[in-house]
Amino acid sequence: MSEPTSDVSRLLVRLRDGEEAALDKLLPAVYDSLRHMARNRLRGERADHTLRTTELVHEAYMKLVDHHSVDWEDRQHFFAVAARAMRQVLVDYARRQTADKRGGEAETVPLDHVTPRNETGPADLLALNDALDRLAAHDERMAQVVECRFFGGYTIQETADVLDVSPSTVKRDWRTAQAWLNRTMGRGRAPEDD
Repeated sequence: MSEPTSDVSRLLVRLRDGEEAALDKLLPAVYDSLRHMARNRLRGERADHTLRTTELVHEAYMKLVDHHSVDWEDRQHFFAVAARAMRQVLVDYARRQTADKRGGEAETVPLDHVTPRNETGPADLLALNDALDRLAAHDERMAQVVECRFFGGYTIQETADVLDVSPSTVKRDWRTAQAWLNRTMGRGRAPEDD
């Protein structure tokens, strides 16, 4: 995430204030960071996954700019919402994939093995999405940590920066969220310390 923080924050304030020209400048300012997020996330997809980095970036960006009602706070808020937008794009993609393969038996993989670095199938992604919605009702910040780490492909430090918390808080939330999600998803496995 190399773009100057103040530039993106300024563009978001201008966009929030209704200046449409700021939108034209926003994509070039955040594009490399969004590609980095998408590339990290797609590394965890199966080899036969057809959604590519550029497509994920563009679909997520369209969801972001379609949020006219979002009161953009700053760069951190934008990238937290970007991770959520990538989640939505990937979940929609997984739904389409599973709709094409109704009735197929998908092997479930424990959440501690469902990370941006390991392959995940559409059924795993949909199960994670449902469990993540339940986690958000229980603890919103933990759900945001999972969105940033899993869907955004952020490191511990990047997640801490985006959510404006300490890295130790992110580590604790990540570990707790993994355990909670595994339990909720009926997998009962202990989380890895990442």
